[in-house]
Amino acid sequence: MKTLLSTLLAGSLFCLGSTPVRGDQWVHLLGVPDYDWYAGCFGTANGNLMGYWDRHGFPDLYSGPTGGGLAPLDSFNQNRGIRSMWASKAGMDGRPANQPGHIDDYWAWYRNDFDRSYEDTANDPYVLLQRPEHEPDCIGDFIGLSQKKWTNQNNECSGNIDAYSFVFWETNGARRTNYVPAPQGTNDVRDIQSGLRQWTQWRGYDGDVFTQLTDFNSTVPVGRGFTFNDLKAEIDAGYPVLLFLQRFNQPFRNLGGLPKANPDIHGMLAYGYIIGDDGSKMVNYKTSWASGPEVLSAWNSAPWQANLPVRGVIGFRPKPKITRIVRDGGEVTIAWDGPSSQLYDVGADTTADVHHYQLERATSLNPPNFQPVGPQTADRVIAISETSDSVVFFRVRLLGQ
Repeated sequence: MKTLLSTLLAGSLFCLGSTPVRGDQWVHLLGVPDYDWYAGCFGTANGNLMGYWDRHGFPDLYSGPTGGGLAPLDSFNQNRGIRSMWASKAGMDGRPANQPGHIDDYWAWYRNDFDRSYEDTANDPYVLLQRPEHEPDCIGDFIGLSQKKWTNQNNECSGNIDAYSFVFWETNGARRTNYVPAPQGTNDVRDIQSGLRQWTQWRGYDGDVFTQLTDFNSTVPVGRGFTFNDLKAEIDAGYPVLLFLQRFNQPFRNLGGLPKANPDIHGMLAYGYIIGDDGSKMVNYKTSWASGPEVLSAWNSAPWQANLPVRGVIGFRPKPKITRIVRDGGEVTIAWDGPSSQLYDVGADTTADVHHYQLERATSLNPPNFQPVGPQTADRVIAISETSDSVVFFRVRLLGQ
């Protein structure tokens, strides 16, 4: 295994901030999309994340015409329509040409991938044209991407310029789970962490979202923050992690006459890791530039991609949902949507199903008396014998959570 990893790292992996090393352990999640940048790095990174979950247990996250409703692995050629999942646009991916979307309401202009109002600081077009803002219908809408309607985001930024988004961090390095920013007047404040959960709920699912500054962030007290072991635990549990890159000492910048414009940031998706013979720790990620699968950086290196360090991370764990219960005589078939990740061990050349489920049955909810029925399974459908004519209740438990 050491020889294999050494050859791969030396021959085909792009590494930043460290020297390629042999690895005692190299694992990564399979089937992670690698979309090219569109309408913002965090729109694209979230597209990679939700495209992954659409392919791994949550088929209703994307339901447009591209790929027959299955999120593809890239966003080129016939797959370009998948970009509507994070940035909708009039006339794109089946949307009527007279129905404004994310691009139309929040970008000053977006004529094509090379002629666009990147980092524009002006008010949003729907405001300037005095037309109603469209109802949120893509990831970018929910996470506040390119939206300039707020005046104060955690005393850092005044709204989001074109292509940018924001996170309300707990600055002492503690983890926040399912945090929702306070409204500003009649405006709900949208940010990445709250928006991810709200978009997931809008798509008919639910999930838990956490944010945490990294342990090597110079603003975080020693012994606090998100560690490499925390990242390893998320990947081992089958969950990709969003990486938020930003200079630690630059909360904003003066840009285009806006004193507190968003600083330089970049968003990526971590989906694997390597632990080297010498104890080195590296992260496998999608760059949001369709750079391919073999991109690595040392965990505490500065900088990573875009010449920026990782300020913090955003973790997302979607929850199972029963979608079908059918009774046929003495048999009941139950199906559900839920995480179905596969973890690949490069050295051992083995693939393992990460998520397993246990169906549970109860005859009362007050008090609840759920008991396991049927075997534990990595599938998301099970048939069991059920002969009772009384009311019974079922739930699916994701094991190890």
